[in-house]
Amino acid sequence: MRNEAVVKDEVKAKVKATRGKFHLESYGCQMNLYDSGLVASILKNEGYQPTDSVEEAEILLLNTCSIREKAYERVYGRIESLAHLRRKNPHTIIGVLGCMAQSLGKEFFSSGLPIDFTAGPDNYRLLPDLIESASSNREQSQTGLSLLHLSRSETYDELRPSVVTGCTSFVTIMRGCDNFCSFCVVPYTRGRERSRSPYSIVDEISSLPNVSEVTLLGQNVNSYCWKENFHFHDLVELILKETDIQRIRFTSPHPKDFPEELLDLMAREKRFCKQIHLPLQSGSSSVLRRMKRGYTQEEYLSLVELIRSKMPFVGLSSDIITGFCGETEEDFQDTLSVVEQVGFDTAYMFRYSERKNTSAAKYLKDDVPEDVKLIRLQQLIQEQQKMSALKNRLVKGKKFEVLVEGYSRRSQSSMTGRTDSGKTVVFPLEEGHQPEDLTGKLVQVEIEGSTSATLHGRELTTCLKIT
Repeated sequence: MRNEAVVKDEVKAKVKATRGKFHLESYGCQMNLYDSGLVASILKNEGYQPTDSVEEAEILLLNTCSIREKAYERVYGRIESLAHLRRKNPHTIIGVLGCMAQSLGKEFFSSGLPIDFTAGPDNYRLLPDLIESASSNREQSQTGLSLLHLSRSETYDELRPSVVTGCTSFVTIMRGCDNFCSFCVVPYTRGRERSRSPYSIVDEISSLPNVSEVTLLGQNVNSYCWKENFHFHDLVELILKETDIQRIRFTSPHPKDFPEELLDLMAREKRFCKQIHLPLQSGSSSVLRRMKRGYTQEEYLSLVELIRSKMPFVGLSSDIITGFCGETEEDFQDTLSVVEQVGFDTAYMFRYSERKNTSAAKYLKDDVPEDVKLIRLQQLIQEQQKMSALKNRLVKGKKFEVLVEGYSRRSQSSMTGRTDSGKTVVFPLEEGHQPEDLTGKLVQVEIEGSTSATLHGRELTTCLKIT
């Protein structure tokens, strides 16, 4: 008689092999894209099969963002557009994952949308069981299910999602945030900070196929800490030593606790890209105080001065909000002044939208009229676009090493890539060169023209490797 455990294992394997197809869509930040890779890895390990086709999928998953109102609107609209699939196949399962699921939770089920379950970012290991339970619930006409536990330890450390785009990849080094900025929902949707083992990070980077550049992800990478005395600059040094990755980038740091050791490492290591995304949020010290950012305008400008003293040609980008609670015209002019003084290469700019559970929603009045927010935002965008165009014009005639990422968006006769400082460069594909021969390689390009967003140039030589 066959061993009962063996029979059970065979049955389990057969069930896994016959599980359905899933379609996964990701919204929002790079960390959400990485998390979608985690979800796909977990489901594939359990026998579910990914598909790019919404029509043929039996399980539809939306990994969502809750940072801004526009993200909510996109997700609601997308779920409504999927209702016809439920009508065609009543057995179709629809699940909402990520930060929006964590923020709204069971409220989704009273919205009238065709949703079977929600799951927050710390609950993805339980998705296979949740999908099966949701299917059973549907048959019994019961309400939707939610998994919204916030963990103090979950880092998905041993999983390898391999979120690769061409020759570049993202790797999450930590999860959660302890900063509790008054406008930000992240600590309430992703929980408190916890860092991954540095050795698992190195192993993941080493296992990435045909990847030349990696971006290290965290809500505040400055806070990375493994076993009390191993910090972010130690992690980058370890990656440089233990892997042969050609380029390392990171996002995002916090201006309140930027370690000088990290700047020194960046200045001396050629493989550590000279690009820093340094969120400003506001140029007004009084607004920054209400935002609970932990620094003043003067301290921010001093940090920028320190950065540029060590790396004069560093690429600086930022996040900026207009119309935060109590922002006056004088406050807004302070923001414009800082933007002019710093001279960001690029910036992500938004009008303030109140987020549930944040301290701003609880204790501050959203008192800047919507039309004023939009006018200020437009003015800020115009100023930044002028600055970006000017900075790009200044590099005409200069030569840069560009890591080629693939075809340009507009033409398959041109290639695109980025400089060490993060500027996007487009150049024609030279006769006799094949795209696959250039992708992932460093090419020297001379800049011949530009827009506010892109540099245009011509290929000079193909480099071999950063040393």
